[in-house]
Amino acid sequence: MSKLQELQNRIGYTFEKEGLLRQALTHSSYANEKHMKKHSDNERLEFLGDAVLEIVSSDFLYRNYPDLPEGDLTKLRASIVCEPTLALCTREMDLGDYLLLGKGENQTGGRKRKSILSDALESVIGAIYLDGGFEPAKKFIHKFILTDIEHKKLFYDSKTILQEVVQGNYKESLHYELISEEGPDHDKQFSVEARIGDKVIGAGTGHTKKAAEQEAAYQALLLLKPKL
Repeated sequence: MSKLQELQNRIGYTFEKEGLLRQALTHSSYANEKHMKKHSDNERLEFLGDAVLEIVSSDFLYRNYPDLPEGDLTKLRASIVCEPTLALCTREMDLGDYLLLGKGENQTGGRKRKSILSDALESVIGAIYLDGGFEPAKKFIHKFILTDIEHKKLFYDSKTILQEVVQGNYKESLHYELISEEGPDHDKQFSVEARIGDKVIGAGTGHTKKAAEQEAAYQALLLLKPKL
């Protein structure tokens, strides 16, 4: 079985035009390295998929949260379609394993990079929309993205929520410690620990300190929540 067929089995959608799926998985680094023709990478599909995701998620939240005002709906949608959350959604299908990356991008951890994963997920949505229309794209979004909303909200608001949890339940204060900073300026990787006093309660990595802190806070919440 080819990698493309394997991924189609995992996502539960079979493409009429398999080339669209291949394009959705093609990062610009691969297209440039292979001297592929212009617009062979997934950036245009990502643009389309982003728009489809926005309308589907807006429709879902409007119908399922009838008591939420517009401002809260906007925040909740932002928590679902933001880069870290979309990257989290790709784990279920191991999307990173199927990406076509340039050698350099592959060697520097591109398959786990949140920006690449979230862009690829939106590109797959765009590809499904072009191949089969709105309904299969909507079905894909409902299956892989619009699930476990409260958990994703927790992921998005983790720093704020953790601050409240620590203030309400612990005497010592919460702080974040930068553990390491690696890579060139355009591709930094920060590692951060969330601590209550001297105790490490969560660790995270990201391309900015804020992103690393957000992940550390999320991991800390997963640890602390069941104990409260």
